[in-house]
Amino acid sequence: MGLLHARFIARKNGALGGLLGCMLSTVFLSSVQAETINVSPSDDLQTVLDKVQDGDQVILSQGIYYGNFILSKTVELTGVEGAVLDGSNKGHTLQVDSTDSYIHNIRIQNWGVNLTTLDSGVFVSRGATNTRIENNYLQGGGFGIWVDATAGTQIVENKIEGDPSMRSSDRGNGIHLYNVTGTLAKGNEVWHTRDGLYIDTSNKNEIIGNYLHDLRYGVHYMYSYHNLVKDNVTTNTRTGYALMQSKYLTVIGNRSKNDANYGILMNYITNSTLIGNRVEGVQNNRNPHMQQTNLAGLEGKALFIYNSLFNEIRDNLIAESDLGIHLTAGSEDNVLSGNAFISNKEQVKYVATRPQDWSKDGVGNFWSDYLGWDMDSDGIGDVQYEPNDSVDRLLWKFPSAKLLLNSPAVETLRWVQRQFPVLKSEGVVDSYPLMAVPEIFHDSAVKPEQSSAQLVEN
Repeated sequence: MGLLHARFIARKNGALGGLLGCMLSTVFLSSVQAETINVSPSDDLQTVLDKVQDGDQVILSQGIYYGNFILSKTVELTGVEGAVLDGSNKGHTLQVDSTDSYIHNIRIQNWGVNLTTLDSGVFVSRGATNTRIENNYLQGGGFGIWVDATAGTQIVENKIEGDPSMRSSDRGNGIHLYNVTGTLAKGNEVWHTRDGLYIDTSNKNEIIGNYLHDLRYGVHYMYSYHNLVKDNVTTNTRTGYALMQSKYLTVIGNRSKNDANYGILMNYITNSTLIGNRVEGVQNNRNPHMQQTNLAGLEGKALFIYNSLFNEIRDNLIAESDLGIHLTAGSEDNVLSGNAFISNKEQVKYVATRPQDWSKDGVGNFWSDYLGWDMDSDGIGDVQYEPNDSVDRLLWKFPSAKLLLNSPAVETLRWVQRQFPVLKSEGVVDSYPLMAVPEIFHDSAVKPEQSSAQLVEN
């Protein structure tokens, strides 16, 4: 452990941390005496970075430093207010090649936009383990922070802004994690990039308390195992949480507000847990906050589950969306219990042939359109909830038939189905529907006018 981490322990952990930090500093200083180096824009910053020793602190004074800088020593790189690293619209503005470095309180801007060469505001290379990037403001068109096949990176409380003048597909992601482990991304705000956080082939990482808005996807997972996604907020994205081709995800306490296509998308997700998430207002035709509304193909689905098995989906709020939950392509053997489906235009769309009972241990879900009763006052409906029937399946297959939705012919079909249950197709039932909204959802509203900090704190 280097001097920078000794300093960090002392700064973050009080007296005990200070004692430990001092001990570590003493060991480190036995071989190297750290220095504080003040730099001005008239200095050649790269030359300074090449000459510093491990453990030094480099402080940037106010002004703009133009160049594509490489940090190859274990140092603390910081700046006073108004210190700016400018990449002159090419390559990486800052590349970190050293272990245990600490970059904070700097504005980083104008890196390149070539996604093939991974142009980034901060590029953390494979040898740069345990890098900490904190409280910086990054603005540019390529990737904000790219972490490349390394371990122990901490990305904390940064603001990352993309370039809205570029097409969404041409922008980089705000934070891109590739083949990493042990990474923490916490308390960041990302907007106007392509995706907020993209996690690819990365295991045992934590994504906590980030505010992600005005993006394609807020959080995007691909081929990743054993990750924690907790207490994040997405708003005004096409998809809040795109969980794809991954296993053992723990997705808890997150919020999706006013996203347009999907609040949470599960595509080939297995053995994962979704608990205590709140998805509200996923509607394509009513989203004044998005830059583009009524885009072709946007579906307004709060929760879309495609070919995903053996997941636990519990105590989530699904509300005020075009479609509450859509399951298809063999999405079976999932446990759904304790969820609240409130005021969705259509609560459930289930396309399969195998029956599904969405309850566990005598506890089902709350459905705002449930018309049953509770004669014994135990809080559980006395008749099961059935969101779909054969008529619904007919309308899914032939959407133009919706013109006949309230016609005598359709009502006759529904009556025949009720009288002759043998004609009913397999579908979803909730054998123990809840009669009241669970208390955990009584204060569920996320106000769009709240600041990002308030959204994350709430």
